[in-house]
Amino acid sequence: MDTDKTRRKHFVRVFCGIDWAEDHHDVAVVDDEGKLLAKRRISDDAEGHRLLLEVLAEYDSREALVPVAIETSHGLLVAALRLAGRPIYAINPMAASRYRDRHAVSRKKSDHGDAVVLANILRTDMASHRPLPEHSELSRAITVLARAQQDAVWNYQQLSNQLRSLLREYFPAALTAFQHLQGGLTRRDARAVLELASTQGKAARLSRSQLRAALKRGGRQRGIDADAERIQAVFRAEYLRHTPMVEEAMGLQMLAVLRQLDAACKAADELAESLQARFREHPDAHIVTSFPGLSDLAGARVLAEIGDDRSYFTSARALKAYAGSAPVTRASGKVRIVTHRVVKNRRLASCGYVWTLTALRASPGARMHYKHRREVGDRHSSAQRNLFNKLLGQLYHCLQTRQTYNESRAFSQPAQALAA
Repeated sequence: MDTDKTRRKHFVRVFCGIDWAEDHHDVAVVDDEGKLLAKRRISDDAEGHRLLLEVLAEYDSREALVPVAIETSHGLLVAALRLAGRPIYAINPMAASRYRDRHAVSRKKSDHGDAVVLANILRTDMASHRPLPEHSELSRAITVLARAQQDAVWNYQQLSNQLRSLLREYFPAALTAFQHLQGGLTRRDARAVLELASTQGKAARLSRSQLRAALKRGGRQRGIDADAERIQAVFRAEYLRHTPMVEEAMGLQMLAVLRQLDAACKAADELAESLQARFREHPDAHIVTSFPGLSDLAGARVLAEIGDDRSYFTSARALKAYAGSAPVTRASGKVRIVTHRVVKNRRLASCGYVWTLTALRASPGARMHYKHRREVGDRHSSAQRNLFNKLLGQLYHCLQTRQTYNESRAFSQPAQALAA
């Protein structure tokens, strides 16, 4: 009771650090003078989370809840702290490692020590870090789906490259048959044909009716007869071949990779469908998709990375830095170097690459801006990054003011400059 009365009379700022692990977490609570008030090791289950909240509640005040520093922004532990209304600071592990060196030059390390370091980061430099944004539940669901879908796309691209490399070793006719089609080996009709034609010998024996049936199973609706005839001619041409036993073994290897590719493509398609459905429910969807180059899928990926907490990015410049489109200046003495950002949200930067390529075809203003950057000496990648930087600033403005994209206003100044 005396401790509680003292705490109410003299407000003491308290900070918490959590060193998380797979099956347990170390918790440290320090005051504003760095004195250790409490330390616990909690389990990674409901009981452990309950104990953590009880420990933090002991040091809460009427003025503020105890802020928490942790080296992750995901997981059930973070979700439990979010539901409790706790301010959460996700500290970059590299930054935490640098802070650790301030406390022990011997480079010693322990889980409890790391928790104390995280708590002291908030005690000394909380103003230099930002709490996790308060995105809506719908926005967080879109983020989960968008990242999962993007991972599935990257997965099937990797498997497609493996399949292409394997076919080049023993069955080049398959590459010749589908390389000119958009999507190549990832197309459903290409995968349906390869399921029947796992080796050069099997492919050469396929009839046109079998090829037509495979193309139909793959979703083809037009040009089936002509394509079946073309593929048959490619398969029956003369190629170098392995011995029968080796070719059969490589065919079995190809089918194994093909099954993985089928699963990855199906997962990407299903996740894309769910993602677009969720994205259309969001109140910002019509603003995002009003921009040239942003479809439901691409727009959902952009929204997933910037979220819908409009107070999180204090300016368009902050958003551009987060996306990596804003340049970085390094100045020391007489040396001044301006270069592109390496530390950035790589998912958002990847979306920006696709966004600008599509915008160049859909927007005259974007094409004019890109052309102008090229004329003043920018390389393709720099001009494209500059266009992404401009589009991102416009998106920030439109989301803040609840406006849709307007082509004449978005690129009016570059157009006048080029006309002159």
